[in-house]
Amino acid sequence: MPAPRPCLFLVGLFSSQLLAVPARAAVVESVACHVSYGGETRLLQARPVVSPYGVAVEKVGSYFLFRVVFQKEPADLAAIKVYVLAAKDSGPTPIHQVTHAYPPPLVAAAPWGFTGLNHVYEPFRDGELSYWCEWSGELRESRSEGQQQ
Repeated sequence: MPAPRPCLFLVGLFSSQLLAVPARAAVVESVACHVSYGGETRLLQARPVVSPYGVAVEKVGSYFLFRVVFQKEPADLAAIKVYVLAAKDSGPTPIHQVTHAYPPPLVAAAPWGFTGLNHVYEPFRDGELSYWCEWSGELRESRSEGQQQ
């Protein structure tokens, strides 16, 4: 009779635990902003960043630039910031900026996410951009499990 192989048992146990990790790790916090301009709505995603300086702007139409900075750490800088800039010939010019607390408050049945519906106007080309953002991720799911409906 062959000797038991505890090594194979440990390998099997470890691999089953490792296979369970990606399913849990797949849920990552994110901010999804629904940005509308010129009759078109785009979904722009933002993931947590360590530094706000590397976050690029997204071009929306020919005049607007949209940027979301989602920073979780350090705790004293944790926030979700939304910027709208005008793409002028002289360079990008901020025309809207708002800072939201992190994590954003959970509001039952909020139709426009944690930001509410925002409208940003630019005077030169008479354009209007509207947006709203929602937050999703691991923290939200774990908090909502303990809430009573």
